[in-house]
Amino acid sequence: MKRLHVAAAVIMDGDKVFAAQRANGAFAGGWEFPGGKCEAGETPAQTLVRELQEEMSLDIAVTGEAVRVECPYPDFRLVMDCCPARIVSGVPVLREHSAFRWVSWQDADHVDWLPADRMAVQILKDRFIGRHENAETELHEDEEHTYPQG
Repeated sequence: MKRLHVAAAVIMDGDKVFAAQRANGAFAGGWEFPGGKCEAGETPAQTLVRELQEEMSLDIAVTGEAVRVECPYPDFRLVMDCCPARIVSGVPVLREHSAFRWVSWQDADHVDWLPADRMAVQILKDRFIGRHENAETELHEDEEHTYPQG
């Protein structure tokens, strides 16, 4: 079975995490942590810096160690390195996604995540619930945002 290695940015702001809705392909409409395929010789952090700039015009910084999730799909096995991250600069310009939203870890179970991302949420939410309860947040948006693709 084909093995696909990707990196996913777990972008946090206070007690919320950034979720993006896929616009195209077999998984259109599903929600995910943004990211993409790791190229040969590229670390997950390098992948995320490149992919989020290309797909969303966001400059990010990876802020911690990756959590690896492996998820079987019908035609491939997905290996996804989920890296905690923060936005350094930019506002999302959606090129591969139709919408984004900030989701609290408490509400993350109510999002229609793609299978690997759902697995990641189950692993990650316990780690991050309460960690940022007293932190100031830069963004206070919890509604869904839809933008034309650019």
